[in-house]
Amino acid sequence: MSPPQHIPVLPAEILDALSPNPGETYVDCTAGLGGHAASIAPHLPPGGRVVLNDLDAINLAHAIGHAESAAPGVEVTGFHGNFAALPGQLVREGLQADMVLADLGFASNQMSDPARGFAFSTDGPLDMRLDPSRGMTARELLETLPEAELVRILREYGEEKAARPIARKIVAARAEGSISTTGQLAALVRSVVRSGGAINPATRTFQAFRIAVNDELGSLEGLLAAVERAARSTGEGWLAAGARVAIVSFHSLEDRLVKQSFARLEQRGLAEMVGEQPTVPSEAEVHDNPRSRSAKLRTIRVIANT
Repeated sequence: MSPPQHIPVLPAEILDALSPNPGETYVDCTAGLGGHAASIAPHLPPGGRVVLNDLDAINLAHAIGHAESAAPGVEVTGFHGNFAALPGQLVREGLQADMVLADLGFASNQMSDPARGFAFSTDGPLDMRLDPSRGMTARELLETLPEAELVRILREYGEEKAARPIARKIVAARAEGSISTTGQLAALVRSVVRSGGAINPATRTFQAFRIAVNDELGSLEGLLAAVERAARSTGEGWLAAGARVAIVSFHSLEDRLVKQSFARLEQRGLAEMVGEQPTVPSEAEVHDNPRSRSAKLRTIRVIANT
């Protein structure tokens, strides 16, 4: 069976923003199926290196294979884990990044597999873990969290206006039996929220619990803090002098964190923005890959300390 394929978002724009050169080291915090790595790796020989990281061990293996096939002369290293811990791993390995990419979206095979529990278009177990080998599932959160915490998650992570009635409904439903499938949760939300406007009424709820299950915002904050620390001492930590850091976000909570962090670095004279505005997909890309429609790319170039 051939390995799964994934259409990376903003491929040409990311390639342009990162501007890879021979001999440089590219670090992909969220390798997915390796679409971006396969695009960047051919620009790195001779002497270049690709470092791939992902929470999904199966996808990481595919990404390594794609990168190796795209550029046989490039050394490829893989790390399985949360990208917030990646800077520390790079320091321990004595590696410095010339380019860093964090695409905060999900691989197409994760979204389309009902067993992963990310989507409500088909029924499946309420899992939602990016790393299926560890952590609590969405089902366990729904069954154990108090109503007030459910409200907080729905409001903060899903920006859901109907957070309180949805949480109340979850508590009532679990008292009568388990909420164990994506279909059950989606139906429960639709019984409270009749219309979501242009989006499915269950979209915000699924986003909220997916973020909570994987601590997505906490991980992003950890990565951004590591970038800010490294920018103060370029050439000594995990970021090389003049490193380019690109992050693709898919909702306002992520983008706000990235925007604020990059602005702080620019204001302190530690980095400069690549482009005045975030880069978004073209109409043609959205047509070919509808999942790219909400993507926003922000990139900075770390200023070498003198």
